[in-house]
Amino acid sequence: MNRHDNRQTDELRPISFIPHIAPNATASVLASFGNTRVICAVTIEEDVPRWMKMQKVEGGWLSAEYSMLPYSTLDRKRRDITSGKLDGRSSEIQRLIGRSLRAAVDLSKIGQRTVWIDCDVLQADGGTRTASISGASVALAMALNKLVAEGKLAEMPMKQLVAAISVGMLEGTPLLDLCYVEDRDADVDMNVVMTEGGQFVEVQGSGEEAVFSADEMAAMLALAGKGIRELNALQREAIAAADRPAEADLSALQALFAR
Repeated sequence: MNRHDNRQTDELRPISFIPHIAPNATASVLASFGNTRVICAVTIEEDVPRWMKMQKVEGGWLSAEYSMLPYSTLDRKRRDITSGKLDGRSSEIQRLIGRSLRAAVDLSKIGQRTVWIDCDVLQADGGTRTASISGASVALAMALNKLVAEGKLAEMPMKQLVAAISVGMLEGTPLLDLCYVEDRDADVDMNVVMTEGGQFVEVQGSGEEAVFSADEMAAMLALAGKGIRELNALQREAIAAADRPAEADLSALQALFAR
């Protein structure tokens, strides 16, 4: 079938992880999945939540927050603060991000610290939650590597990377990494989170006024596995290049927004 952006059915969108986008964070990346762009930043707080102290839980904690900036969509999105509460979708996504990243970290090895993951969507074109998880995993690895290098951690507490990707069925065809138009029109939409070792963290899937077979589900999961392996390779490249000169990041940023 002819996809909206002329990709093959099993082809990812152009993906990049540009580091050091938020200098005041412990680590940060701008994660781009096609025209979806999310700033993923990690901040380390030298304290733990009160419930951990009350229950005398050893180790640390990791928590995530997610938001879409007002100008991230074609029609301005109202800030949650204007309604006085976090909308249901944002709440569900930030819980997913937290669960996904906690699956990758041995919290007992980070000490009495809280790792905050902040994911802010600059531009939304489908897959904001998958870009957030994949980018946050890169930023988290960078932040924890920094703590190890500074002697604050004896060993790397991150067990493996995690990544996420969307898949779906459109006109009877399984597709990888749906953009907004494909996501809107898909008969089936699924988000898959996996570890670098190929284990599932979470699978979210539903038919959009449609049903799907076991064979179709297997085809979508196979596509997701292929996409996540490719994402893992890109994540590793970004982490290895995190110490490159800032000028290289600026050039990459300029090239990204010139597309």
